[in-house]
Amino acid sequence: MTAAFVQRLRELGWIEGRTVAIEYRWAEGRSERVRLKVDVILTHNTPPVLAAKQVTSVIPIVFATAADPVGTGVVASLARPGNNVTGLSSQTPDTAGKRIELLREVVPGLRRLAILANVDNAYVALEMREVQAATRTLGLEAALFEIRRAEDIATAFDGLKGRAQALYVLPDPVLFTHRLRINTLALGARLPTMHGEREYVEPGGLVSYGAVYVELWRRAAEYVDKILRGAKPGQAP
Repeated sequence: MTAAFVQRLRELGWIEGRTVAIEYRWAEGRSERVRLKVDVILTHNTPPVLAAKQVTSVIPIVFATAADPVGTGVVASLARPGNNVTGLSSQTPDTAGKRIELLREVVPGLRRLAILANVDNAYVALEMREVQAATRTLGLEAALFEIRRAEDIATAFDGLKGRAQALYVLPDPVLFTHRLRINTLALGARLPTMHGEREYVEPGGLVSYGAVYVELWRRAAEYVDKILRGAKPGQAP
């Protein structure tokens, strides 16, 4: 995804190593890793942008993706985000019901659904409410298995054996980092999986429904371009 961002920057006249310097920092699920003096901070996902906001109220912050930036307090509104933050929203909670409907079509006779989620993540809690509402409407039994760190994944799969016919994985940095392991365990348990991002499907997940993140990263380059040329992030819808 960063390649799409860099390519779009190049198209806009910002060539890495010549007209712009890009410093890469990978949080690897640890959102406290935000320490650098730069002209613009580009983030991916809600926890990193919240962490960046805690570090600075001056340096412009652009989020390439955020599931529900208004609901999680990242921005004041979509039209006028305010302060030093703007970016692109995937509105993931809004499509949670559709994912549940699609999963029921994929798994005929679906009655029992397991959910993997890091409930410490602000936007995951918002999507969880939508998922639970959809399962109630469709008459499904839903069991939540909380994942806060990598060590919780195997324990969760031990707990859901025989209790589910399908698995719904809520996007989160920790789960994203370990998506191959999750899909491997799901395949071993013969559980079809539903995801909000196609990047979970590429290493073995069954199906996803949501925004195409590589396109969001390309568009994020346009925000960075405008900010580097003097635009104020708080005034960029």
